[in-house]
Amino acid sequence: MEITGAEAVIRSLEAEGVDVMFGHPGGAILPAYDPMLDSSIRHILARHEQGAGHMAEGYAQATGRVGVAIATSGPGGTNLVTALADAYMDSVPIVAITGQVPTAAVGGDAFQEADITGITMPITKHNEMVHEPERIAGAIAEAFHIAATGRPGPVLVDLPKDVLNATFVYQPAGKLSLPGYKPTLRGHGKMVREAVREIAAAERPVIYAGGGVIKSEGHDALRRLAERANLPVVTTLMARGAFPDSHPQHLGMPGMHGHWTAVTAMQKSDLLITLGARFDDRVTGNLAHFAPDARVIHVDVDPAEIGKNRAVDVPIVGDCRIVAEQMVEALDAALESGTSLPDLSRWWATLDEWRGAHPLRDTQEPDGLLKPQTVIRAISEKIGGDGIVVTGVGQHQMWAAQHIRYERPRSWINSGGLGTMGFCVPAAIGAKVGQPAQKVIAIDGDGSFQMTLQELATARTENIPVVFCVINNGSLGMVRQWQELFYGERYSSIDLGFEVPDLVRLAEAYGMPGYRCDDPDDVDATLDKAFGVTDSPVIIDFRCDPTEKVFPMVPAGASNDDVIESAEDWYGQTRGAPVDGDGEPGGQGIPDHLREGNVV
Repeated sequence: MEITGAEAVIRSLEAEGVDVMFGHPGGAILPAYDPMLDSSIRHILARHEQGAGHMAEGYAQATGRVGVAIATSGPGGTNLVTALADAYMDSVPIVAITGQVPTAAVGGDAFQEADITGITMPITKHNEMVHEPERIAGAIAEAFHIAATGRPGPVLVDLPKDVLNATFVYQPAGKLSLPGYKPTLRGHGKMVREAVREIAAAERPVIYAGGGVIKSEGHDALRRLAERANLPVVTTLMARGAFPDSHPQHLGMPGMHGHWTAVTAMQKSDLLITLGARFDDRVTGNLAHFAPDARVIHVDVDPAEIGKNRAVDVPIVGDCRIVAEQMVEALDAALESGTSLPDLSRWWATLDEWRGAHPLRDTQEPDGLLKPQTVIRAISEKIGGDGIVVTGVGQHQMWAAQHIRYERPRSWINSGGLGTMGFCVPAAIGAKVGQPAQKVIAIDGDGSFQMTLQELATARTENIPVVFCVINNGSLGMVRQWQELFYGERYSSIDLGFEVPDLVRLAEAYGMPGYRCDDPDDVDATLDKAFGVTDSPVIIDFRCDPTEKVFPMVPAGASNDDVIESAEDWYGQTRGAPVDGDGEPGGQGIPDHLREGNVV
């Protein structure tokens, strides 16, 4: 029996177990929208293709399954580019299906034509323009396999309109044949044993856990390894929840705005056991001065990451879960043969002393402006380690990473590597679609929120009950912070104001409840009201102190030894009178090498 290429697309998606996809129709992809009416696959209509891409990302991060976005040619495809780049940086498995002008028109600047495979080549794991309908099933099957295996990532399949309209005898995809694509999952035994020898010899070891732990479902193996060898653990921005915050061996999050003890423990360590992390500049600070005395074990499924930024002493290519399990087995074997674990009591005494002396510091004055940290901590108390938190990018993202306790993987979703403002609203919708039984709390900044707030219409019309908490400081807060600290308080193009839009009236316009809170005493009651709404999305406008800054902070380009704990430390109030960069009284207490002119 003959079917159209468009029908083949839907059948192929059904064969991959797809239950939902996020998209926006248009001329070139329109043939694929007709057979959707007869399919079990749910289509969620995004208001913008970038939103569809981020929804697919949120779905993928919340479930561990491949997210699917679908768009038309030209601007439909180019609007997906930001989401594809975001997924590529954060290793998120999504498949993008795009329409294309008919094959005979390709290259002729036809209406709504764009070379989407050329455009996305640097930001996809793989992409392909399909030229014959017989290729559709194989192309889609390969796309899902490539997106989900090895180091996950985005794959794009481009479908010309004549291929979608053509009729042919459909055959499901057979056995995949991908010469040259065979990710290494099991670590080399010799290197695993060498890693165990390094652990047995270390006096100041730290497990540096990255997002690869969550991608590989390696959280249980990580915990067994840490507990077996009594190793301290830090979890990066992309690994929050991979190791429980409540666990006594967890030191917190490292990085530019990480916990002081986590940052300093890595800096003073003599061994970094790196699992699925990539030595990102936001973690290392000035790479030349990062963890100068540490030997490095680096485990990553992507061989290109090993040695890319930091020289490695024990390289292990493999899946984090499998390699961590191998390390536990090798450790047990070594102990049975007479090897002993090092006495880490002095190291733990130092770490515990640091934890006691360097907590996160901020004070909510009872009669003062509402602090963002007060809101974030109240949200943490309400969810109690349950639910899923999704953020945009900016100050609110860092506060949410710092102050909320994460106890399990896939409970924290954000844009890490690309730092995409506008990520939160659609990603939270995708997460809720993927995990409908979970409470999903979207914590966004007013700047980030306004980049994709049109997707509130999607949440409302599709009855997706996300709680949108907007940390509204009337400005582009992180930019404001940098302009204050590095540009002499010369504020340029950062004022958004509190009234445009009026978020409560905006909620009403979208047909959902909206609440406003600017009093610290009202935070809990406002959250209770919002959390009580279960049949509709809801917005809370938390109007917060616009001068509040995120600390700790390692200034860009600085060494992690230069971590600044608080505004008081930055301005020198706890270290003597502030001085400017030339040493004259009255300026900011900023050393010359930390002033403007560094990398972002």
